[in-house]
Amino acid sequence: MVISLPPLNWLRVFEAAARQESFARAAAELNMSAAAVSQQVRALEDRLGAALFTRQAHGVTLTDRGRAYMPGVQHALQALAGATEGIFGAAQTRPLYVQSTLIFAHGILAPGYGEFAAAHGDVALVLSTANQTAEYQHSYSDMQIVFGDPTPFGGDAERLMGEVLYPVARADIAQAIGRAADLTEYPLIEVGTHRAGWPYVLEALAVPPSGARPVMVDNTLMAMALARQGVGIALARSPASDVAQAEAGLVPCLEGVCVPGREAYHLICPDSAALRPEGRAFRGWLQARSAAMAPPVLTGDDDSV
Repeated sequence: MVISLPPLNWLRVFEAAARQESFARAAAELNMSAAAVSQQVRALEDRLGAALFTRQAHGVTLTDRGRAYMPGVQHALQALAGATEGIFGAAQTRPLYVQSTLIFAHGILAPGYGEFAAAHGDVALVLSTANQTAEYQHSYSDMQIVFGDPTPFGGDAERLMGEVLYPVARADIAQAIGRAADLTEYPLIEVGTHRAGWPYVLEALAVPPSGARPVMVDNTLMAMALARQGVGIALARSPASDVAQAEAGLVPCLEGVCVPGREAYHLICPDSAALRPEGRAFRGWLQARSAAMAPPVLTGDDDSV
């Protein structure tokens, strides 16, 4: 059964009544009568087909479904109020909606974003993170930063930077790794969303994968967190993972050994020519930052491998 979105005023009344746990106090806050509050709450309950409050002699309490509904309603109302004030209020900031893969947002965007914000104070970044293709399709964005093949995302794609891979671990574990073959003596923490993972790195290092014990996670931040606890050895994906590696206190297991990645980060815009001014400004800043941070282009014959 599809339930149509309730009127905004019903939701405002519900939020006030839920927060105050009183129809009378909600009525005073909203400059309404208690009877009007009760009527609109009842209309909302009828629309949803569920009781949101338990009525008592001296007040009301949320039902389990009402309590579950309240955070979503509050978040939606706050987001709508913020967008309205930002675009039409005195400050008139301009929102820019960006979706990014998690490790790029953490390691590339966040550390340098202050520079962009200082130069473009009228742009309000709305940043969300995703790792799977399907996750990018669930919300609107002006642009997307994706890893790997950009084709499934459509739009105009441009390469930002590649990556280099190398094993990292807690210092006590890293010190015990004297040669590449020693890596398989420890659990290898694998990020399942990447094409270039431990099998690719072990092959590049001429290490037979037999006997390797994988620990599977879905993002590099989690891999670094597990490595910090001594669970095993993670793969750094420099430069995007440099911040996470430093925060976790991890060090390279084999100094100077790194493997060129097979994939790259791409910026995708539905139509680059139609970008709004704030989008063009962010794109230019991101291009410059990516160019400055991009790792050297390595090949399989490079001495670092």
